Amino acid sequence: MDFNGRDIISIRDLTKEELDYIIQVAFNVKKNKYPNALKGKVLGNLFFEPSTRTRLSFESAMISSGGKLFGFADSSTTSVQKGETLRDTIKIISGYCDVIVIRHPLEGAARLAAEIANIPVINAGDGSNQHPTQTLLDLFTIKEKFNKIEGLNVGLLGDLKYGRTVHSLSMALSNYKNNLFFISPKSLTMPEYLKLYLDNKNIKYQETNVLEEVLDNLDILYVTRIQKERFGDLEEYQRVAGSYKITLDILNLMNKNVKIMHPLPRVDEIDSDVDNAENAIYFEQAHNGVPVRQAILGLVTGVIK
Repeated sequence: MDFNGRDIISIRDLTKEELDYIIQVAFNVKKNKYPNALKGKVLGNLFFEPSTRTRLSFESAMISSGGKLFGFADSSTTSVQKGETLRDTIKIISGYCDVIVIRHPLEGAARLAAEIANIPVINAGDGSNQHPTQTLLDLFTIKEKFNKIEGLNVGLLGDLKYGRTVHSLSMALSNYKNNLFFISPKSLTMPEYLKLYLDNKNIKYQETNVLEEVLDNLDILYVTRIQKERFGDLEEYQRVAGSYKITLDILNLMNKNVKIMHPLPRVDEIDSDVDNAENAIYFEQAHNGVPVRQAILGLVTGVIK
């Protein structure tokens, strides 16, 4: 399967077969089957919005595979502050490297960058829209823990309105005929266009604002934070902040085989006492970002087939 020169902008752009292929390559990467595959390649890491795990795991992925990188984690230090457009920034940067990773606060910015650049562009998050590489590491983690992705009961908890991670993940899981449970405050429910997408693929989902109503049904509880930065109205945020908190008491209500995932960062939606529970796999999940992103970088630059 040839990904050479491909952009990774939205999970919607990838077939089930392509998702499976990327995941399999990531397993091979984790077994060190492609040492120094990115030697001689250069990554442009452009983060117009704050990030820790995504930015650093891309950096670690590039360095671990023998490649080099440059970029910025704060656009206030760039010519954007002088009025340079995204179009011009991408045109310039694409002449300096072999692949671009971009995070941007505006929905659609990554796809615009891909249209401008003559090298592969990877979306590291565009506003509240999509976060495809997070979803790929989520799928990888699920496959690693359950030895399958199909036929699972997955609860998505928290900010489903603005949460780009759950938007991408729900689209991806629709390829595997899972049952989805959407748990959120009434003001932060899954967007209608995503529910219509799932309806068109005949995916079963249930909506509730009470976690305890669906706990018994779950194989995976995917927790997200309420994203303060996405709210235009602070009072609106304060009304929903702290709506859910996973504690040891909640853990005791779950089946002991339920896995708790989180794209991180967290605020207070998972108590730190839960971290050492066997169910809690969110730190392993974050660490899986390195082999998955090594695989993606290798595939789009053509050094891994």
